[in-house]
This record gives sequence, structure tokens and C-alpha cells, in this order.
Amino acid sequence: MGKEYLIPACSGKKIEVQQGQTITVIDVEGGQVADFFALAKEKEGEFLSTGVTIDCNESLRLRVGGRIYSNLYHPMLEVVADDVGEHDLLHPCCRKEMYDFFYQNGEGHPNCLDNINGALGEKRPIITPINLFMHTKIHTDGSISVEAPLFKAGDRIVLRALMDLTLGVAACSVSEGKCNSGTCSPVLVVID
Repeated sequence: MGKEYLIPACSGKKIEVQQGQTITVIDVEGGQVADFFALAKEKEGEFLSTGVTIDCNESLRLRVGGRIYSNLYHPMLEVVADDVGEHDLLHPCCRKEMYDFFYQNGEGHPNCLDNINGALGEKRPIITPINLFMHTKIHTDGSISVEAPLFKAGDRIVLRALMDLTLGVAACSVSEGKCNSGTCSPVLVVID
């Protein structure tokens, strides 16, 4: 097994990845979402874009063999294996304002925007990551709802880096709703 990064509940880590390496994200205890964001090392201002990923794949779902794209329409990652098949490409990182809007408890609440920005040493006002393992149901009338996760402890997704990357990965901090099964737990990232 390669280099391991355990990301404790409600925190984030910066991880350097070289082109060709695999990134395995593992839900350690089950029911935990991982906010996954990436920056291209070779081009300043190039970063993971869920909108472009949806556009290029012509799908709201990630599939094995599918690619994750940058804001400049360059392939960054490829999905190699996936135990779950359910990941969210729509929601931005949780942040103080989101907690205030939905739960009236944003002040001092840990959040993925601060955790990823802190890990990367950045101050992005918004980040729309791939919310790995998050179950967002899209209804026929166009409405969406966050549902209980569909995966169990040890489930994983494996990605291959198609360029040199700097990752910002957070173990999501939402314990108030169904997103993380009502509790927050760690995520393990293995780089091979």
C-alpha cells in the first residue's frame, strides 16, 4: 500500500499527487462524505470544475472510465474503480453561511470551505468540489434532496491522476442532516 493520509472528522488535508498515480478515497466508518478538490500544478488558475465535468461527460454522475475536468476543459482525473457509484457534483463546500441558512449555527462551526482553503493556503470565496459518497437525489420535477448515504465502511473510489495535482480533501463537517448519516467520521486517502 502507498502513502496514507488519514483525514480526521471535520478537517482537511493537502495532498501532492504526480501524473499516473492512483488516489484511493476510503470511507473508514461508513456514511461519511469527502469533499474532493484539485489544483493543476503546472498552470496557475486551473482547478477542478464540477460544471465542466458535467458538461464534458454529459452526465450528472461519475462512472468508471469517466473523467474529471478542470475549468480549462483539460482532463485531470479518471475514475478507475468505484464501490458506490453515487457522488454529488452539484453542492458547493459547506461554509458558515450555509450553516446559518439551514441550521442557524454557522458561527464557529467547522466547515469544508475553511478546511480546504486552510489546507491549500488559499482564500477562495466558494469551492464546488466533488462530494464523494454524497447521495443527492434528483427528482423528476427538478428539485433535489440530500439523502442518507448508500455506502458502508471500507467502500472506496479509485482515481488516476492525468496531470500533476495538489489535492484539497476534507472530511465533511455536516452532522445536522442526512449527508453524513447524522455524524462525522474520518476519511482515508491512499496515494500509489
